Amino acid sequence: LPPLRYPATCTFSGNLESEKHQYIIHGGKTPNNELSDKIYVMSVVSKNNKKVTFRCTEKDLVGDIPEGRYGHSIDVVYSRGKSMGVLFGGRSYIPSAQRTTEKWNSVADCLPHVFLVDFEFGCSTSYILPELQDGLSFHVSIARNDTVYILGGHSLANNIRPANLYRIRVDLPLGSPAVECTVLPGGISVSSAILTQISNDEFVIVGGYQLENQKRMVCNIISFKDNKIDILEMETPDWTPDIKHSKIWFG
Repeated sequence: LPPLRYPATCTFSGNLESEKHQYIIHGGKTPNNELSDKIYVMSVVSKNNKKVTFRCTEKDLVGDIPEGRYGHSIDVVYSRGKSMGVLFGGRSYIPSAQRTTEKWNSVADCLPHVFLVDFEFGCSTSYILPELQDGLSFHVSIARNDTVYILGGHSLANNIRPANLYRIRVDLPLGSPAVECTVLPGGISVSSAILTQISNDEFVIVGGYQLENQKRMVCNIISFKDNKIDILEMETPDWTPDIKHSKIWFG
């Protein structure tokens, strides 16, 4: 099994109709403050007598290998019968040449590059998209078919949580992949939130922060219809006193 960490994870099936899923685990920060650039593929081997057996293998990458990071996202898109991992954002340690004893564990935003990862052949390619100016951390990501939506996040360099909403579309023809990014209106300012899918076309965002010391107590519902995305506030639960007064409120 991979070492204990808080990484980026996603679910991956060979195709959209497949009932067999694999789980992709990338990067993360360990309790010893080490950052990993490893990628693991975990799958269910068998189920019997209420016991589940997993297989976990480390995947070697070649090409533009994403540096070790945390607070990023990894998703899977499907296009023309093929699939590809999409990795974005996060934080990493400052370059070794800039590290001193006092700043040994100082972190910085990763460059705003989008990485396409081919899990079958272990190839990784980096893309620079002009619409993406900041390597946002702890954002919300949603993958649908050939598209990943990036919502919110925190820019450490500027210490802001911009109300961003990006649509990253990936086309996988026989030749080289094509990646395009579009800035959409209607984003919200949020970081470190929990995203839950409640139906094929609806997701709920709970928790997170809207300012450094201000928890986000409202909830949002995200709905998709005809390739359009709508983000609306929903009725807020009756939070318990423990949640209302806790300083920690994130996923």
